[in-house]
Amino acid sequence: MEASHQELADTKDTILEETNKNQGVVLALYDALNTRDVEAVHGILASDIEWWFHGPPTYQFMMRLLTGASSDDTFHFEVDPLSLTTFGSTVIVEGCDHKRSISWVHAWTVTDGIITQVREYFNTSLTVTRLGNSTQSPPSNYDSSSTDEITPVHCIPVWESRFSNRVGKSVPGLVLAI
Repeated sequence: MEASHQELADTKDTILEETNKNQGVVLALYDALNTRDVEAVHGILASDIEWWFHGPPTYQFMMRLLTGASSDDTFHFEVDPLSLTTFGSTVIVEGCDHKRSISWVHAWTVTDGIITQVREYFNTSLTVTRLGNSTQSPPSNYDSSSTDEITPVHCIPVWESRFSNRVGKSVPGLVLAI
């Protein structure tokens, strides 16, 4: 049974609404961080947020901001997003700090209006992919112990960082599968 045009339009509106909501949550976090509004930050982040980091340990600026370890008023890390893209519950934000020759990417997971996970990448070229199975099914005589017939998994690139080349040095590349 085919979906009606109205059902498709309603689905598209729901997805757009969820995308805008998730982006709004992440942008509200950046505003709260920039104004050092601790209450707002605590209201946006899950108390047990999962945090992943890739980069030099000295660049753990977000952790210092989120944990309050940088209570020194002279500490400042520019969290001004230059690009923002959403894939379902994942909001990808990219920026760079030219003064420090740093590019960064944050991949936030938003669940029911609360940020539950952040993956943070510094001076790293990031490619985001969607995992999908091949349209081929395994042969009927498939033997799981055989390595002759492995069903391929396709990683479809859906986003690539653009600012990592602005830091004036070679950076490692990583793939984030969503």
